[in-house]
Amino acid sequence: MERVLVINAHPRVVSADSLSLQVLDHFISQYRAHSPESVLEQIDLYREHVPAIDVNLLNGWGKLETGELLTEDEEKVMGRMAEILQQFKRATKYVIAMPLHNFNVPSRLKDYLDNIIIPQETFRYTESGSEGLLTDGRSVVVIQGSDGVYTENDWYSEVEYSHKYLKSMFEFLGITDYQIIRAQGHAVLDKNDILDTSRLAAAEIAERWSGEKPSEAG
Repeated sequence: MERVLVINAHPRVVSADSLSLQVLDHFISQYRAHSPESVLEQIDLYREHVPAIDVNLLNGWGKLETGELLTEDEEKVMGRMAEILQQFKRATKYVIAMPLHNFNVPSRLKDYLDNIIIPQETFRYTESGSEGLLTDGRSVVVIQGSDGVYTENDWYSEVEYSHKYLKSMFEFLGITDYQIIRAQGHAVLDKNDILDTSRLAAAEIAERWSGEKPSEAG
């Protein structure tokens, strides 16, 4: 059975004005219509606790390596990180909804990735370099909303780092089926045209996903 994890990285969490969240809602409804038996989970990064790399996390990692006892704060942060990691690993497909802020991912999404890019869990080091461990046919789609247009092969496309970063990180983990839906140009284009195009792309991916053989998540 497929398990789809929706990663809502929009700071507003819920917003009728957000292009990315409107497209996300359409994707979810289309996927559920095609695959009612699939499991959908959602994590709202700006509503739920997502540990950031801080002194408690660094100390916790160090103590786990040496076998030292954790403090109460360290136990809490390490426990929450483990929950996030296991939820991510259980899923077979991922949908990320996010706005583009200053050419990069929202800060809470970066924190989230720090919770799932963990050696011996989602990748490992080898003599020939790092190796992704999630090579069982997983897929990811990013739904990105932006005021500008970032597909004109110009300066803006060069500095649109979020797409490059996310694609590289998922490939690092072994997930190569990566797609992006750009609900872009809100400041200069007609909103309805943007939504029509983006919703069509979302529906096509939802239909494709529903017809794929389930992968075996670790």
